[in-house]
Amino acid sequence: MARVLSPKLLVRGFEIFVLISLIGYIAVLIYGNNLPAFLDSLTRIRWGWIVLGLGLASMDWFGGGFRLWVVARVLHPNPPLKGMILAGGMSAWAAYLTPMQSGAAPLMIYTMRRHSVPVPVAVTSTLMTFIATVAFFAIAGPLAILFGAGKSLGEKGNVLGLSLYDLFLGSLGLFAGLGVLLVVIIFFPRIFRDLIHRLAIFAGRRSTRVAAKLEKLQAGIDTAHDSVEKFNSPKGWLALLWATIISGPSHANKLLAGYVALRAVGIEAQFVDVLLVQTLITFLLYFVPTPGASGVAELTSAVVMSVYVPVALTPLYTMIWRLILSYFTIAFGFFVFWRWVRQGLRSIGEHRTHMQPETGPA
Repeated sequence: MARVLSPKLLVRGFEIFVLISLIGYIAVLIYGNNLPAFLDSLTRIRWGWIVLGLGLASMDWFGGGFRLWVVARVLHPNPPLKGMILAGGMSAWAAYLTPMQSGAAPLMIYTMRRHSVPVPVAVTSTLMTFIATVAFFAIAGPLAILFGAGKSLGEKGNVLGLSLYDLFLGSLGLFAGLGVLLVVIIFFPRIFRDLIHRLAIFAGRRSTRVAAKLEKLQAGIDTAHDSVEKFNSPKGWLALLWATIISGPSHANKLLAGYVALRAVGIEAQFVDVLLVQTLITFLLYFVPTPGASGVAELTSAVVMSVYVPVALTPLYTMIWRLILSYFTIAFGFFVFWRWVRQGLRSIGEHRTHMQPETGPA
């Protein structure tokens, strides 16, 4: 991503997000093919579930912030909980507005810096929350399967001859594989450092730009390893364990938005099955290049959840699901960001150096 994350860039990301989401939602509305039924369904929304959805959306802030506080206090005495909550929420906000969620880490680091947390501590804490996220999904998914969850999904859906259960297993395997690769890279960096160095030498004969990027990647791996070394203590490992557990509630809006949206439109379904389907959707959308997976999210949700949602209710379900998933956080995040701009914010990211890793969304 760009070295400096400016307000203008974030506003442009929001405009792209809204435009692509609108196109995706119009496609869902056309798929529903029943405008009178959609308008009628608006009068039968169960508002109590919408309020619950608003509470779930707040976990972007409270869950993500508390998890960040847990890891930051290993390296920094008394990190401000309020600042960590803002950092968690603003990180999610930036993730929804930037391609492949690339703005999440810079804005988390920036927010922590605004609340007197040193940049090295912020960088390490950001990386550890990302590791906790990967660990949570890589552990929780197989455990759910081990205890027999989601077996009924084997009878639902048919995408290229695959059931929803097959798709869940495939996406889980891919995510777990990425988790294992991440752990190997961070804990055993020498293997990859030597490999990247050889690639840099080879590429340097053909392109100095590619060689420079590879060297930057090598520096990022070294920094990530150094960050993990700071947590190589009983206190650090305990904090990482707690951060992994807290990753569940910190991702509550992503995992439970589907079930709450179903109940809001008057549909009852098996809770665990819907939870696993939402986990599948989360896996599928995690690395979509559009801001907030806009467009792709609306269509993917409509297709995957068609086993539960009648065609006529799909537009309303999708709208409520999106509100819980991202719109509530985006709205409040813009309020916070607007206050920062009024206080003189011009850019984010000047503090970052080539040594600091570009971790994904936490």
